[in-house]
Amino acid sequence: MKGKTWLQLILKVDPRLIEAANDFLVGVLDAGVEAAAVDEPGYGVINAYIRRSDPRQDEVAQVVDQVSSYLADLEKIFAAAPSKVRAILIEEQDWSREWKRFFHPFAIVPGLVIAPSWEGYKGRENELVITMDPGMAFGTGHHATTSLCVEFLREILRETQGKKMLDVGTGTGILGMSALLFGAAEVVATEIDPEAARVARENILQNAMAAKMSVTTRPLAEIPGPFDLVVANIVHDVLLDLATDLSALLAPGGFLLLSGLLGEKQMQSVQKRFSVQGLDAFGQKMRDNWGALCLQLSL
Repeated sequence: MKGKTWLQLILKVDPRLIEAANDFLVGVLDAGVEAAAVDEPGYGVINAYIRRSDPRQDEVAQVVDQVSSYLADLEKIFAAAPSKVRAILIEEQDWSREWKRFFHPFAIVPGLVIAPSWEGYKGRENELVITMDPGMAFGTGHHATTSLCVEFLREILRETQGKKMLDVGTGTGILGMSALLFGAAEVVATEIDPEAARVARENILQNAMAAKMSVTTRPLAEIPGPFDLVVANIVHDVLLDLATDLSALLAPGGFLLLSGLLGEKQMQSVQKRFSVQGLDAFGQKMRDNWGALCLQLSL
């Protein structure tokens, strides 16, 4: 049986772009990243690893184009020299073991700590804790788009608990589990990647939340609604494509949290697209040029 293949991206970028590039690779592509030795003056080097099952050449090219397009935007902002992106395919290795060297307990928002399972972290008094193992799914909650969603979840559920929530593209399950800790009654999570879905289910079991949170690989069109709260931390273009499906799953007066948006231009684009679906702006947050929108369906 042939093992899974990993797509390795080798990025050479202006050192000023490294932090933003890392955020993009981890937060948008669910990549594992590591710094590498600089072999060319004036450039920093990033190695990114993305799990793929026998990727076609056009799929590899699509990922490279996506990364190159983002880097080109950064180069304009920073007046930086052109970046270089190279892709190679490598046989599966357990990158999660390497990941453990960099994943330690941290507060995603004040009072809520994300802790790796292998460290045995004990929460302080009145501190909420999610214990998890990213496995081969990656996604530990460090990215701004995730913390912005968690902030919105806490604000919404603080006012009205007992809501039924849909977590679209759950990854490791952080958003859904956070919602339960904040007072949601039930969470249905979707994930198209079977490996990520498996990791999410394990994390849910580890946190004793299986009675209230389930994970499905079914497409949105097959998910029965409605939901009081729908969360989608994905990317701009996918959110636009899913506008009709996401809106249809909301109960009247329900909230839709959208994240993974880069800059004001993408925020405005998404807000305009969803306004056509009858959703009104409720609030927005920005951090490190990443944004999250909270919209509400009209009653």
